[in-house]
Amino acid sequence: MRLYELANNYQRVVDLAATTEAETLNDTLDSIKESIDIKAENIAKVIKTLEAEESGLKAEIDRMTGRKSTIANNIKGLKYYLQSELEKIGMDKVEGQHFTIAIQKNNPSARVDDESKLTAYLIEQPKKLDKKALLEDLKAGVEVEGAELYQGRSLRIR
Repeated sequence: MRLYELANNYQRVVDLAATTEAETLNDTLDSIKESIDIKAENIAKVIKTLEAEESGLKAEIDRMTGRKSTIANNIKGLKYYLQSELEKIGMDKVEGQHFTIAIQKNNPSARVDDESKLTAYLIEQPKKLDKKALLEDLKAGVEVEGAELYQGRSLRIR
């Protein structure tokens, strides 16, 4: 198989990877006939391409999350400003051409001044496993019933 054919085959796999189920992807990879060395390297290229795309998407999500937070803060500030100004002049309702704006009472809520005086209202939290301490003990050779030291394997592409 020629080099450009290999590149085309793997480009199709890259294109399919984001939208195709793993089984279909594996079938496509199996149908490409080449030596295991080349196949493994090309699969690594697909992985690196997808990792780069994932990284780009994460950066875009972070950027958009920041933008969303800014917009939410602007909304909150504008609502506070509008309510303050209406309350200054004693207006509870404004009927405009597109919107009716009204200041209304909220549902009752509890405002806490001193949490230390409210012990009767504290709730129990479920116990949580301290995996870090457990791992340290297992590494130190301590026998722990219900747990064992385990070391798995994973693929690394450099």
